[in-house]
Parts: sequence; structure tokens; C-alpha cells
Amino acid sequence: MASPVFSNAKEFKADPLLAQPTAQDLKQQFQAPSAAPGYVTTERMSYQGVINKSVVLGALTIATGAAGYVVAGQSATAYMLALGAGLVAFVVGLIATFQRNGANPVLVGIYAIAEGFFLGAITVAIETSFDAPGAGLQALVATAITFMVCMWLYRSGKVRYTSKLRKVLMIGMISYLIFSLVNVGYMIFADGATGFGFYSMEIAGTNLPWGALIGAFAILLGCISLIGDFDFIENGVKRGAPAKLEWTAAFGLIVTLVWLYIEFLRLIAIFSGRD
Repeated sequence: MASPVFSNAKEFKADPLLAQPTAQDLKQQFQAPSAAPGYVTTERMSYQGVINKSVVLGALTIATGAAGYVVAGQSATAYMLALGAGLVAFVVGLIATFQRNGANPVLVGIYAIAEGFFLGAITVAIETSFDAPGAGLQALVATAITFMVCMWLYRSGKVRYTSKLRKVLMIGMISYLIFSLVNVGYMIFADGATGFGFYSMEIAGTNLPWGALIGAFAILLGCISLIGDFDFIENGVKRGAPAKLEWTAAFGLIVTLVWLYIEFLRLIAIFSGRD
């Protein structure tokens, strides 16, 4: 289990025929027809194709995020538009995730634009509410560094997406989802509405907020999810998946990076608000 975007496509799952082949396996693959059904298509998925499409979606997200950041701070109407954009991103993201033949490029483009505007708006809102100027830029840099570190760890072979890591991610994601729902309820119906709920509460006997531990846990989950995303992409390339699935791969990466950005932004805001 990595990003649900990848989990719903069989083309991104490991192929047992391609994992650590024996000499006999290599001989059979060499003698097999060059256009074996299910493995080779006229236009196959490539790493460069995924990179190109990820750059496009990332640029759209950042550009509209900058627009949302500038516009949202000027009027209450802009914040309402941002909330609408967030809802659009959520709905379109769900549709793109569960499309059978891969994510539609138009849909994922709409997702990037709407999600970017929403992120820009909540960024300026958090910076203002918690007196944390520059928190958005810090979160963006932290997300980029985390992405590069995870990429290096995966490409170097130091970290692999094993079945044990997959189970850790699944259990962690379910636990974090349940906590998030409880925390939202607490913020709405209890005294946590002025901050981040349980995140802002101090750990007994210390001067640290629970958000420090919870945020670190969420970021760790995001890193594992990134490793899983890289693994699914590698599987797709090895299986010779259709090139159209490059949009699905890029979409999955953006979803994970958005999650990491939000977690970094919240963590920075919590500590800034305690100064």
C-alpha cells in the first residue's frame, strides 16, 4: 500500500516473472517473442515520461498555489473560493484515482490547479493565524529535500519497499486516519478550535506539543509512501505498462507530495506559534 492511486492499478504491481530471474528464466525471456501480450506495447511507460509529467503537474500546483497565496489574503470571498477549490480537488482526485484505464490527463491537471489554489490559501491563513511568516516556503523546501532524499535512498538500494514496510505503512495510515477524524471532531466540538486540536496540546511533563511527535510520525509515513510510489513506478516501467499510465504515476507522486507539504506546514506553524 502506497498512494491509493497506484494501489488500484495492477500495472504498477511487481511481476514475479521479472523478480530476480534465474539463468533459465533469462534464457526463456530471450527466446520469447518481442511483443509478448501484457508486457510490451507500442508506447511504453518510461522514467523520463513520468518525470516530465510530474514536472508539469508540480509546476501547475506551485503556480496556482502562488496565485492562491496572493489572492486569498485580500478578501473573505477568496477564502470561500479556496474552499471550493479544495472540494473540487478532492472530488476530481477521487475520480482520477479510481479510473480503470489510468488517470485522465485533463482530470489530473484540474486536480493540480484546484489543489494548488487551495494550498496557497491555507498557507497564507496559517502563516497569519500562527504568526509564522515564511512557513509556506520552508514547508516547500522541506518537501523537496525529503523527496530527493527518499529518491536517493531508493535508487541506491539502501531502502526497498518490502512486504514488512508495506504492512507498517498500511497500519500507520489507518491509525493516522482514525486519529485525524477524532481530532477534527475535537476541534469542532471541544476547546481545540483555536489551534490544531490534539497537535497543539503539550505532552505531560514536557514543553513539547503532541504535534511534534504526531507530525514526525506522519512525515515518516509520507516518506514510506514515497518509497512505495517509486517501487510502483519501477514495476510499471519493467512490465512495459502503457505510456498513458505515466499520468497516473505523476498524479500519485503529487498526491503524496501534497500530503508531505501539509504535514511540514502544520509542524512549522505549531513551533512558530510557541515562540
